[in-house]
Amino acid sequence: MSASEQSAVVWTPTETTLAESRMGRFKHWLEQDGHGPFADYHALHQWSIDELETFWEKVWDYCGLICDKPATRVLGSRKMPGAEWFPGMKLNFAANLLRWADNDHADKEAVVAYCETRPVLRKSYRELKADAGALEAFLRSKGIGKGDRVAGVVTNGYEALVGMLAATSMGAIWSSASPDFGIGAINDRFGQIEPAALIVVNGYGYGGKTFARQQDFADLIAGLPSLKAVVSVQQLPDQAPVSGDRVTPWEQALEDGAGQAPSYTPVDPDHPVYILYSSGTTGKPKCIVHGTAGLLINHAKELMLHGDVGPEDRFLYFTTCGWMMWNWQASALMTGAAVITVDGSPGYPSLDVLWDTVAKEKVTHYGTSARFIAGCRKAGLKPAKAHDQSALRVVFSTGSPLLPEDYDWVYSDGAPNVLLGSIAGGTDICGCFVGATPLLPVRRGEIQCRVLGVDAVAYNDEGQPVSNGRGELVCRQPLPSMPVSFWQDPNSERYQDAYFNTFPGVWAQGDFIEFTEHGGAIIYGRSDATLNPGGVRIGTAEIYRQVETVAEVKDSLVVGRQIEGDVEVVLFVVPAEGQSVTADLMKTLKTKIREGASPRHVPKHIVEVPDIPYTRSGKKVELAVARLINGSNKAENRDALGNPEALDQIRERLMESGLLPE
Repeated sequence: MSASEQSAVVWTPTETTLAESRMGRFKHWLEQDGHGPFADYHALHQWSIDELETFWEKVWDYCGLICDKPATRVLGSRKMPGAEWFPGMKLNFAANLLRWADNDHADKEAVVAYCETRPVLRKSYRELKADAGALEAFLRSKGIGKGDRVAGVVTNGYEALVGMLAATSMGAIWSSASPDFGIGAINDRFGQIEPAALIVVNGYGYGGKTFARQQDFADLIAGLPSLKAVVSVQQLPDQAPVSGDRVTPWEQALEDGAGQAPSYTPVDPDHPVYILYSSGTTGKPKCIVHGTAGLLINHAKELMLHGDVGPEDRFLYFTTCGWMMWNWQASALMTGAAVITVDGSPGYPSLDVLWDTVAKEKVTHYGTSARFIAGCRKAGLKPAKAHDQSALRVVFSTGSPLLPEDYDWVYSDGAPNVLLGSIAGGTDICGCFVGATPLLPVRRGEIQCRVLGVDAVAYNDEGQPVSNGRGELVCRQPLPSMPVSFWQDPNSERYQDAYFNTFPGVWAQGDFIEFTEHGGAIIYGRSDATLNPGGVRIGTAEIYRQVETVAEVKDSLVVGRQIEGDVEVVLFVVPAEGQSVTADLMKTLKTKIREGASPRHVPKHIVEVPDIPYTRSGKKVELAVARLINGSNKAENRDALGNPEALDQIRERLMESGLLPE
C-alpha cells in the first residue's frame, strides 16, 4: 500500500488546540521573542534544526528546567559521536523531577500505583520527595555515593520511582530490570555494571498468579560481589522477603533515613543518569549510558511539547522496568502530572482492564503498544462505548509500527476523540526520532512528524537523502539524548560500530523508513531484517500490515531464506483460536499480500507455528529466526527472550517442512 493510499485524515486539531496546547504556546512564545514567524509545525521543525543551539536553549527556558550552574553555551563540539552538550553546566536530575514538591502543587497526587498483588497506592509529590530523601540517606549510610550504580529488579510501581530518584539525587546511576527476567538475563545486565546497591522485589503477580522469586534473587545477590546494600520490597505481602546478610526491608530503610531531604548533588551535564540495555538476543546486552542534561531536556521536549503533558494531567504508560518507556514515563514527573503506574497483565482479568483504569483514574494521556491495540481490535473491544473517556486527550502507541486498521479501530471503537500519537525511536536515545504533535492532523497509517530538534531523513545505500520512497532512518545532527557512551567501551569502538559505521559522522538508527510528502513517516521494520527477493528491498512491516488484519491469524513473523543467490520470503503464522493454516487460508494470505503490497512480497512458504518469539520488551525476534533458517552457527542468548520455547518450536516446524539447511 503506498503512502498516498494511507493518508486519509482521521483527527484534526481544533483552533483551541493549535493555540492553547503547550506546543502552540511555545510556538507563539518564540514568535514573541523574535523568532519565526512559523507558518505551521513544519516551519517550526525546520527552524529547530537550522538553529539547533537556539532551539535547545529555548526548550530549556520554556520548560522551566533548573540547574545549579548554567552552561557556557548549548553545544560545544558538534562532532558525532562525541557532541558536547551544555558545557560548564551543573545540575541534578532528581531536582528537576521533584520540582513540583516545593510549591502549592506539593500535595497533589504524584504517583498512583496499581498492581495485582497489593492495594492501590496513592502518594503526593511531598510524600514522594520525602521517601526519596529517606532512601537516599539510607543508601548513603551504606557507603553508596556519586557514580555508583543502583540497580533495581522491580515492578512498575512506586518503589521503582523512589529508588531512581534517591539514586539520581546523590549522583548515582540508576539501572533496572523486570522481575520476570531470568537470573541469567539479569546477570548479563547487572554483572557488567557492578552495582553497589540493589532494590529487589520478593516476586510479582501476573495474570492472576503469583510468582515467588526469593531464592532466585538470593542467588542473584550472591553473584554480585560489588553489592554493599540490598533493599527488599514486599511485592508479595504474604510471602517471605528476600533473605541475606546485606538485605534491609523497604520499610526499615525508609525509617532509617526518615527526615532527610534529597541532597540534589550537582553533576556535570554528561554525568551518567541511566544505564539501559539492548535486547541482547545475539549475546550479552550492550550497556547504553545516558547523560543527565541530554536525557532531561529531550524528555521535557517530548512530554511537555509533543505530548502536551502538564500539571493538571494524569499520565499512564503501560510498561515494565525493563523497557525504556519506564524511563520516559518517570520523566512525566517533571511536568507535575500524576503518574499512574500499572503492573501485571494487560489482559487480566480481561483485555478491558487498562481501558477501565484509564476511565476510573480520569487519565488524560494513555500509552501502550501497537501490539496491545491490535489485540483490542481483534477481540472486538469497544472501550469508547463502555467507558467514560471525557478526560482522555492522547493515546500513545509504540514498540512496533501501528497498522492502518488499528487507526481505524481507535477512531471508531477505541477512543475516537483522542490524538493518536504513534511514536518511534529507541532505547539507544531513550526517546523519539519521529512522533506526535498537537499542531498537525493525524493521518491513517502514518506517524505525524519528525520530532523537533531531530534532523531525521531517509538515506539510500550511497548515503544520500531519499526525496521519494524508502531508506535508512538517519539523524544528521547531534541530539542531546544520544548516549554519552557504552559501559566498558573505553575507546568507543562498540558505540561507533553500533551507530556511525554505516554512514560516517551520521547516526544510523537501523530502521527502514519513508517520509511522506506532507511530512509524516511510515516505518517498514528494522533495516537488518529487511528482505531482498529479486534484489528488491522489502520491509517486514509491509507484510505484517496485510497478514495481521486477517481474522484467522493471531500473530505472524516473516524472514528471508537465502537460496541459490536469491531470497525466499518465509511467513510463520500463529492461527487464531480454533483455526489452522489450511490451503484456503494460505491462498487468502497470498492474495491479500499480493493485492495489498506487491507480488514480490508474496511468501514462498507459509508455516504454521504455535507461537512467535519476542524479546522481553515485546519486540518480534526476526533476526534469530532468520539466522536459524539460514544455518548460522551463532548461538542465541535465550535469556533475552520472553518465550525462548517459541524458537525451539519454529526449529521443529522448519525441520518437518524441510526448510532447514542440511
